[in-house]
Amino acid sequence: MHIAIASDHTGVDRKAEVADALRAEGHTVDDLGTDTTTPVDYPDYSERLGLAIVEGRAERGVLICGSGVGASVAANKIPGIRAAVCHDSYSAHQGVEHDDMNILVLGARVIGSEVAKELARIFVAARYTGEARHVRRLVKVRAMEERYGMHLPAGSTGRAP
Repeated sequence: MHIAIASDHTGVDRKAEVADALRAEGHTVDDLGTDTTTPVDYPDYSERLGLAIVEGRAERGVLICGSGVGASVAANKIPGIRAAVCHDSYSAHQGVEHDDMNILVLGARVIGSEVAKELARIFVAARYTGEARHVRRLVKVRAMEERYGMHLPAGSTGRAP
């Protein structure tokens, strides 16, 4: 799978560990930054990663900040992005299976290296079920994006090809 990964300055080390683990599993991983612990703003990296997903340059993404909350909030402002903070295995796979989650968000100050790597593996292995109840709910989510003026970039469906 083609995965994009990004973090703010608090997640640089965790990002490198997760990227290495996913590459070891045979995935292509694009690191979208940041690469130093010099303070940066998480919305910049949330946007960079979100656009990689909706523009089809990556199938899924992993986003890391201190708690995961700020990066998740910012990423979800991009139409077609379904990002969630997950610090347990159930949420990491269920978010994909039921909600077609396309970005896993992790808190570098909340979970350790081994948990982060395992959650990323679980997230990447999970598949959207496409069950009628889940499709119906996602149609409602997309309608909310449209109703409140959030439109997908031209040519994008919000799902990677």
